[in-house]
Amino acid sequence: MEQQAPSYRGEFLKSPQHAVFGLLTLGLGFLSAELLPLIAGATLYTLGWIYLPDMGFFRHWVDRRHDSVKRAQELQKVADFARKRDALIASLGQERRARYLRLAQVCGDIETASADNLLASADPATDPRLRKLDELMWTFLRLLGIESSLEQFLETEQRENLPSLLKEGEAEITRLNTELETFKSKGNTAALDTKQRYLSSRMERLEVLRKRAERCEQAQNNLQLVLSEQDRLEQQIKLIRADAVATKNAETLTARIDATVEHLDQTNKWLSEMDEFKDLVGDLPSTELRVGYRSAPATVAATQNSAAPPVIEPAKRREGVKQRQ
Repeated sequence: MEQQAPSYRGEFLKSPQHAVFGLLTLGLGFLSAELLPLIAGATLYTLGWIYLPDMGFFRHWVDRRHDSVKRAQELQKVADFARKRDALIASLGQERRARYLRLAQVCGDIETASADNLLASADPATDPRLRKLDELMWTFLRLLGIESSLEQFLETEQRENLPSLLKEGEAEITRLNTELETFKSKGNTAALDTKQRYLSSRMERLEVLRKRAERCEQAQNNLQLVLSEQDRLEQQIKLIRADAVATKNAETLTARIDATVEHLDQTNKWLSEMDEFKDLVGDLPSTELRVGYRSAPATVAATQNSAAPPVIEPAKRREGVKQRQ
């Protein structure tokens, strides 16, 4: 990520170095109450304004300060995202949560197998290749959340047997139209007005039922697509694990991860078009740090008590390799 360079002169104005320098030059000049010391102090202060902001020690101090602020901001972004992710994991049912943790274990195996071949960073917390695993797992988690919401919606709608209601409503409209024509032929205007208002009300009800049926059909189609995308993503991550364990080749593994992430573009575009799931469709925070994919310890413990498999801890990756050997 590109970062705008700080204004060193502006930083110098606000810095403690400027305050100390001002006291040692202008301050002492004023305290002397003599013209020559005052002129000398003003001259030194002016020269300091020209040269001090460009000196190496001051620029390093400003850069370290800005890096510290940037790091704190990125850590806050990661923490906010982690809370959002953990809340989504906690909202899943037991089966879906277990599926997520099983796939997280697969990603842990990938990290273990590739621990000695970091691509662009010696620090796993900033490795761009491993960050793509975070992106894959975030997409999988969103798909699980959408699946849960769709199933809840369909279950609620199916309780009322919409096809039967539609069939009865259409038959009712046909009957009311027949009765209305009968009233017209008899010239019964008083009953005719009442019947027309009743027919309009029932037709509006039928239109609402049709819209609900359309939404159910759309939800059913979306659910099938979500399940298919889940299965595809799960198999692709397992293929990455196979490459990581079998080849031990950083370039091959990187190419496999890149290809998998590229295939997510269409999925993410489709997810972004689903207005009813805006809360579940969010991107990873814009930070160079990894956001991870493991849930909070409390969530993991609750799932492990339900006989779900454990998640491999990152600190024990190298030990895991030795034990298998």
